Amino acid sequence: MNFGPTELIIVLLIILLLFGGAKLPKLARSLGQAQKEFKQGMDDPDKADKTEKPEVTAAKPAGETVTMSKADLEALIAEREAKARDDARPPAD
Repeated sequence: MNFGPTELIIVLLIILLLFGGAKLPKLARSLGQAQKEFKQGMDDPDKADKTEKPEVTAAKPAGETVTMSKADLEALIAEREAKARDDARPPAD
């Protein structure tokens, strides 16, 4: 299936309509960066894996260390999110 100039122009116009003129440079930049990373990964997968991952260091605790289970942490997060939603909601007066 070959695309001629007319089909390519139609596809480009559809992309322009979908994303708008302001987002096209960002879209093109992200596509170029993804292509570059893909090529680097294909050339040397071991090197790409090592260079792409930033090192994460744990923050030093201010005082005491708190340990909780994943379920407790998820419950705490859900509770805080519910409180934030309730605080953001306007009064029902």
